Amino acid sequence: MSALPGSNAPDAVCLMGPTCTGKTALALQLATRFPVEIISVDSALVYRGMDIGTSKPTVTERASVPHHLIDICDPSDPYSAGRFRRDALACIEAIRGRGRVPLLVGGTMLYFRALTHGLAPLPEADPDIRTALDAVAQTSGWPALHAELAERDPVAAGRIQPLDAQRIQRALEVLQLTGERLSDLQRLAEPAPYRLARFALVPVSRPELYQRINARFDAMLAAGLLEEVQRLRARGDLDPDLPSLRAVGYRQLWQHLEGQVPFEEAVEEARKATRNLAKRQLTWLRADPEIAWVPSLEAADLVPISAALTSAVEKIGPDALC
Repeated sequence: MSALPGSNAPDAVCLMGPTCTGKTALALQLATRFPVEIISVDSALVYRGMDIGTSKPTVTERASVPHHLIDICDPSDPYSAGRFRRDALACIEAIRGRGRVPLLVGGTMLYFRALTHGLAPLPEADPDIRTALDAVAQTSGWPALHAELAERDPVAAGRIQPLDAQRIQRALEVLQLTGERLSDLQRLAEPAPYRLARFALVPVSRPELYQRINARFDAMLAAGLLEEVQRLRARGDLDPDLPSLRAVGYRQLWQHLEGQVPFEEAVEEARKATRNLAKRQLTWLRADPEIAWVPSLEAADLVPISAALTSAVEKIGPDALC
């Protein structure tokens, strides 16, 4: 379902940004003024039982405005970009059918890209190949595998950081399974069947952003994050290589519980990983000239909502929906 013929109205609004820039707060502020429903674009919020370390919206927040794609699968069930795309497109259609505004909010840039640019016809994961690549990485390190990828698929390697184990592994896996470069296959993807107005929150200064990241992780620990990871580990059916447990914070604390690193080191590694995540998110966003930047929310005082963002939401009013 798309906008009326000849209309300049988008079909949905995307609110992106690095971690810790106030995306949830801004989305909730928009919900007080417009009939929006929030579609989460976060690879960790989909998992039940992972609440503290994902900064999952509170029960009160989720009761105040409809949220989608939160708590939809178990941590043992890998959730993919392809599955997200199918779920998000279904949500957009259903929300528009109710005469409301789909507001996609989050920081998982791969999911946003899957939605806007489509996904290539890629093979399913192969556990044997992944195990073999993990073994090589343990011996040689992921930067060495990234160097191999740079020789075989320089375009894909140019988009992937040398320590981004998951994406390096996937690119090399595709090469082994298909004989084709991931970058070539990705050109075959189909774009979204909807017009999406995309906005990203301008972060505060980098030092202040890092300070917020550290403070938030400390707050998560005070709220019981370590105990949350202990409960997940106590289940006995979860593997630390699952996508759910690769989430920042969970991976590092799991390693501590396994006796691999001291607690203080795990905490510092989690903070560092979150800072690196923010850097990657910013790099991804800045590379797309079609994304409009809007001011982030201050810690204690909500700034006025961007006029451009407000206008985009207003254009998807009931009169524009079919």
